Amino acid sequence: MLTSLVIFLPLLGALALLALPSARAVKWTALGTTVATFVASIALFMAYDPAVSTATGPQLAHIVDGWFPEGVDIKYFVGIDGLNVLLVLLTTLLGPIVVLSSWYYIDSNHKGYYALLLILQTGITGVFTAFDLVLFYVFFELTLIPMYFIIGIWGGEDRIYAAIKFVLYTLVGSLLMLGGVLYLGFAAGAAQGVGFTTDWYNLLAYTIPLGTQTWLFFVFALAFAIKVPLFPLHTWLPDAHVQAPTGGSVILAGVLLKMGTYGLIRFCLPFFPNAAQSAAVLIGALAVIGIIYGALLARVQPDAKKLVAYSSVSHLGFVVLGIFAFTTEAMQGAVIQMINHGISTGALFLLVGMLYERRHTRLMKDYGGLATSVPILTTFMILSVLASAGLPGLNGFVGEFMILLGAFKSTVLDSPMLVALATTGVILAAVYLLHMVSQTFFGELTHPENAEMEDMTPREFLLMAPLAVLMIVMGFFPQPFLNQTAPTTDFLLETIETKRVAAIDAAEAQTGTQALAAPSTQAAPETPAPLFGTDASAALRNDLIDISSR
Repeated sequence: MLTSLVIFLPLLGALALLALPSARAVKWTALGTTVATFVASIALFMAYDPAVSTATGPQLAHIVDGWFPEGVDIKYFVGIDGLNVLLVLLTTLLGPIVVLSSWYYIDSNHKGYYALLLILQTGITGVFTAFDLVLFYVFFELTLIPMYFIIGIWGGEDRIYAAIKFVLYTLVGSLLMLGGVLYLGFAAGAAQGVGFTTDWYNLLAYTIPLGTQTWLFFVFALAFAIKVPLFPLHTWLPDAHVQAPTGGSVILAGVLLKMGTYGLIRFCLPFFPNAAQSAAVLIGALAVIGIIYGALLARVQPDAKKLVAYSSVSHLGFVVLGIFAFTTEAMQGAVIQMINHGISTGALFLLVGMLYERRHTRLMKDYGGLATSVPILTTFMILSVLASAGLPGLNGFVGEFMILLGAFKSTVLDSPMLVALATTGVILAAVYLLHMVSQTFFGELTHPENAEMEDMTPREFLLMAPLAVLMIVMGFFPQPFLNQTAPTTDFLLETIETKRVAAIDAAEAQTGTQALAAPSTQAAPETPAPLFGTDASAALRNDLIDISSR
């Protein structure tokens, strides 16, 4: 029940604030709801034990079934494992921070704005905790609605264009994924004798034929690649970031984009391991192109917010590269880098938003010399920039280093040149981020308004402080965080390899059976091989049990 409380408490808060009479009451209710949700998520984090295997089921699970007729295995199934526990914590941490950042920025229709923020938090948390594929899809689509209105109502000049573009890109990918979900549910259900199933563990226990894996992987990976976004599907992101209000940009960069990388790890790799490894070099190459291309575009931006937006394209390229390296170091680096990116890039959007509130411009040429007038804000900006650039001792270094190390060792990618090109992204990140700091905070005070600018208020200091602390703590002491994710990532990698071999064995066995059969004018149709239903796959089940007991 604790997991469901963390998911739905923001939704209850959204319903409650709609009945409140004043903007002040709405703000405080939204803040109280998000703080209470964060406290509940800390309890969830403390209750999660990484030493307990989640190979046969998540921890702190909440299951409600019986909603559909017999033979249709769709249910409310949520839980916690090493892959989602830190993402849930990050989502709930950003909740009160976003509310505080919007305190004065949003000056109209407060009920609608804060209600949509809370509904969005419910949708994102549901995505990360769902262990039923239909439930995951419902939460995945739910996040579109509030973000569309947040951009479209409270965004900038071109907000309608940006909002529609965001929805169309994401909707096309997710509708294709829905077709894959239905096919996979029927195929796995037929193989396991339940008719239709979208239970993650049932789908994990099903060996998908090699030929079918290819197109299923494509539709799932396309939906998640759009959400990341992976080059060349990234064009919606800069528009959405620039037009969104500060709170929307923080949520978008901090956790919404992670739904794409999370989906790749949770579904694409373990469900379609053969197809995923076959496509690894191609996707790795696209990730590296995104790393360099995003960095180069960031360098030439005159708009500070657009610069930070393109930095997300570059940084998330590292995460995708780590995912498709299929090594322990790279996978753990990818998971921890999702958290690191949410912290440092979320902080950058907050700081750019603070400057915009003071001067109502995001053009770097309109600033300069701010270090003398706003020294506290400058300190936070330099810390966030160095963390985002991957300075050793700060959080960004840990994830990127593990990803590059794991990718270099990868026998699937097997391309030191690809890794070398990716490494240039670290150098380019320092170039464009330090350029932003130099243009904005150093040099001469050429504009009188900058000399009179107010430094950070106690409210702004309060919302930045936890992010700054995490940048330092995760940089110097990453091991406690890696310990949370390691058992689950190890289990997934071992399961991927076991299922990859099982699919090849099933294909070879089927070919051998057809060769021994009497000649026929028509080849026997390809039949799916259940993972836990035959003598050959019984050995695979034992392998997975062995993995879960480690």
